[in-house]
Amino acid sequence: MNRLLRHTAVFCGLLLLTLLARATWLQFVQADSLADDPSNRRVRIAAFAQPRGDIIVGGTAITDSRKTPGSDLAYRRVYRDGPMYAPVTGYLSQAQGATFLEGVHSDLLAGEDVRLAKNPLDALIGRKPSGGDVVTTIDPAAQKAAYQGLTDLDAKGAVVALDPRTGEILALASTPSYDPSDFAGLSARESEKFTELERDKDKPLSNRAIREAYPPGSTFKILTAAAALEHSTVTDIDRPLDIPAPYRLPQSSTTIGNVVPDSQCDGVSMRTALQWSCNNVFLDTAWKTGKDKMRETAEKFGFNAEQFTPVRTAASSYPKRLDAPQTALTGMGQGSLTSTPLQMAMVTAGIANDGKVMKPQLVDELRGPGLRTIEKSTPEVLDQAVSEATARQVQDMMEHTVTHGTADKVRIPSVTVGGKPGTAQRGADVRAERPYAWFVAYAKQADGTSPVAVAVFVDPEDMDISRSEIAGGRLGAPIARSVIQAVLDREDEQ
Repeated sequence: MNRLLRHTAVFCGLLLLTLLARATWLQFVQADSLADDPSNRRVRIAAFAQPRGDIIVGGTAITDSRKTPGSDLAYRRVYRDGPMYAPVTGYLSQAQGATFLEGVHSDLLAGEDVRLAKNPLDALIGRKPSGGDVVTTIDPAAQKAAYQGLTDLDAKGAVVALDPRTGEILALASTPSYDPSDFAGLSARESEKFTELERDKDKPLSNRAIREAYPPGSTFKILTAAAALEHSTVTDIDRPLDIPAPYRLPQSSTTIGNVVPDSQCDGVSMRTALQWSCNNVFLDTAWKTGKDKMRETAEKFGFNAEQFTPVRTAASSYPKRLDAPQTALTGMGQGSLTSTPLQMAMVTAGIANDGKVMKPQLVDELRGPGLRTIEKSTPEVLDQAVSEATARQVQDMMEHTVTHGTADKVRIPSVTVGGKPGTAQRGADVRAERPYAWFVAYAKQADGTSPVAVAVFVDPEDMDISRSEIAGGRLGAPIARSVIQAVLDREDEQ
């Protein structure tokens, strides 16, 4: 009998140990994977059990949480001016998950960030604090000007505006866009809407401002000029250069002309070359500067690296392996060179900020309940891309291009503005494909500092205009001017 009891006790003990081992395995080893399992309904119920914190623009919430009738997912997300702000907020969907700021700061917005707890005992007893808020750097007037400018054109495109002094993102627009409220729930209709957006050939879910890269065309000439001056390929922006037009690429039989008559670009100075966007000067200058020094300068402005705003961006590309003709082509923003609109805004902002490139940032502050500051952003230098002297010379040329050249449509009375338009070829068949249109610009205040730099990108593929009308100065400059004016108006009010 005693032997039977001993065996039974040992068996029960082994069962208990097995149970404890299994519980420990589930709690400490598999906990994260189980919590992230899409089929774990309890996690999803908990995620939507209470109102979420908000994303703030200009002191006003552009998000809200509303009761979901007849569902165990108690609250759903809604958005104010959803299509205009979708490139900033991203979306939060009960079925599709979260993107952009909704995803990056999901723990804070949902009340799961440990920094939100006022009392250490809250975590021990399972009390979940209210969600925190994400305060953005977006200027609502600049954002509206950017979005409206693109929608008025009925174009695919993007606009990014930065404060060169701080790196704050003042506008981040992408079209065509979408309303995140349309698929925030679980209904069949909302699932169909999301599928429709995913399959749309115009890619409304894609954030063209930070996640798509394109050849930057002639807007890249401002970086080519900066690299040439920094590395002494060019030492005087007003000295005539012995560079013929049209121009034959080095080690090649290919000849490249100019939009203006070649005689207007033959043997001209760097200043005149930027004024009329003379390809020959920038092709030759990039080749003589060399691929390594060109790439070095591009990387100091942010190329070949992802940026985190904190939303991750696509990396713009200045390739490492280039032959002589390919190196020359990068001088005019073509070849295998690619850039996001954010990157070209960073280049423009760096030039405007006397060569100092600031890290782009979309979030000004993270707040807890009761407006308690949890984290405050501070300006951060990304790199001193070029010297102040070099930057000032490029500014001089860009401002001359506005007053006397191809960027004249961005002029603002009584304001110093520097700008550069550009068009960029897409694909191998230049005649069949409609080019991209770009425009970059900045404005200065009376003290010489710049509160805004803008990059505008327009893809006119489906626009009802002739190919001859596709130009950065015609399509992009009015948008850039409106965004700049919105920022200057805010600066005047402060």
